[in-house]
Order: sequence, then structure tokens, then C-alpha cells
Amino acid sequence: MQDEQRTRILEAAAEAASARGIDGGSVTIAEVIARAGVSSETFHALFTDRDACLLAACELALARAGKRIVLAYDAEPRWLDAVKAGLAELLRFLEDEPAFGRLLVVYSVGGEQLLRRRSQVLAALAEVIDRGRLEAPIDRLQPAAIVGEGVVGAVIAILQNRLLREEGAGVIELFGSLISIIVLPYLGAGVARRERTRPAPPVRVRGVGMAAGGALGDGEDVRLTYRTARVLSAIADYPGASNREVADRAGITDQGQISKLLGRLQAEALIVKIADARTTRGAPNSWRLTGRGASLLARVRASNHSDSA
Repeated sequence: MQDEQRTRILEAAAEAASARGIDGGSVTIAEVIARAGVSSETFHALFTDRDACLLAACELALARAGKRIVLAYDAEPRWLDAVKAGLAELLRFLEDEPAFGRLLVVYSVGGEQLLRRRSQVLAALAEVIDRGRLEAPIDRLQPAAIVGEGVVGAVIAILQNRLLREEGAGVIELFGSLISIIVLPYLGAGVARRERTRPAPPVRVRGVGMAAGGALGDGEDVRLTYRTARVLSAIADYPGASNREVADRAGITDQGQISKLLGRLQAEALIVKIADARTTRGAPNSWRLTGRGASLLARVRASNHSDSA
């Protein structure tokens, strides 16, 4: 129960910061507990202060994003393919979890500890990018090691600007342009031009198993985050639930976000409408799991139960 409350508070902190827009760093404890639906006593039993909560929220976001990115990166033997797979998963994470994405990419909140943690993450990313020097043609002047830092800084700046304007929607469209920026110093203009027009690679990491917020596949390239798993659970526990009822049961306050999540799950044939508003004029959507969705959720629950045993 305490773990569930802690996760709910951390998600609420990310959502509260996101709702404030460019002023996200000034989110208050009162906003967080209101969104999480917990008491002040519960909050202070888990976190010493606001900065500790925001730091923990960023660590959770890093864990969720990092698992997806590392799995995708490690699945590819070549540097270029690995970087492409990792970047694609980062962009998908920003679309799937926009509040956590903004917390990671946009805001420097949480005090000195978070700034230090952010610096560590950026240094690790720069080290990965710098491996491109080993891929550079023999007859090409190798870029200086500091170029990796510059490339990471440029990519982050572009994502910051996009997320400040548009949440996380549509960032996957930046894939080709971002990859061209990354490879240009190492592989040259010809490769950069070619990669700019190529689409993001598909999800290739498969297999069942899901820690909080991790990507999950059922052998058919289904991506299931912690939040979308909660949406499936809400529909399974309350068949016929409307968009708003699903959002309330899953703890999602943003109605636009729940609409996107439901649309994606419907497109992946995990849920289906019982009553279509087009045929029942004025009626709200009414959702149930498909057989595929029920099977996938059962496997997630079994995996989580096994992990906690």
C-alpha cells in the first residue's frame, strides 16, 4: 500500500509540474497532495520536503525511461543502430509519459542534488555518443571528445523547446533530424542526409516482464507502461467504464492524456468500445478489454506478483 501511495505521489508531482508549464519548478506540496489524493501526513511520512519528492520523481522517471532505452540500445551490435534504437525509445517515452518526460528534459527542479544527478545523466549520454569516434572513417578527422557533450546538449535543447510548446505529442517526428545531428560529426554529411529521411526503427525488444513503468512486449511489439497497465486494470475491473471513469480509476487527471492512451490501446487491439458514440448519439465511450488485452494484463499481473513474492 505504501509503495502504491509513493508512486501516486511521484506521478502527481510530475503532473503538477507539467501543468504549471514553464514555471514547473515552483510546484508546491499542496498541489502534489491534491492531485495524489493523499493527506499531508502521508506525504511527510514518505518525503522530508518538496525537493526530496521532486528528486524521487525524477529518479522514477529515469528508471522508467532508462529501462526502455538501455534495452533497445543493448539489443543492437552497431553504434549507429544502437543510438537510433535508444533515441527512438526516448522519444516514445516522452510521448507515452509526457509529465515525466517534461520533468526529466525541461525542468531543473529539486535543488542541488537533482542538478548533480542531471549532470551525471548528461555525462553518461555524452559518453555513449562519443563512441561514434570509433565508427568514423579512417580518412576522416576524428572530432574532439567534447563534441559528444555538444551533441547531447543540442538534442536536449531541441526537445526542451518542443516539450515546452506541445507536451510530448509528435516528438517521434523529430527522429530523423535528431539522428542526423548526432551522426554528422562522426560519420559525415552523406550519412547524416541519408539518416534524416529514415523513419524511427520499430520496437524490437520483446518478452514479458514489467517493473513499474517498464516497457513490456507480448511477442507482438506491444509497449505497455506502468500508466497504460493501470488503464487496462481499470477497464478490466469495471467493464463498460467511460473515458472519465477510466481516468478516475487509473489516477489520471488530464482528460486529453486519457483520450490519447485509450486511442493507442484501441489501435493495438487491447480494448474495444462496447457502445460507439457514433451510433448512440450523445452517449459516452464505453470500454472493455479484448481477449488480447485480457491475456496481456493477466501476464503483467502474474509477472508483478512473481516479482513481489
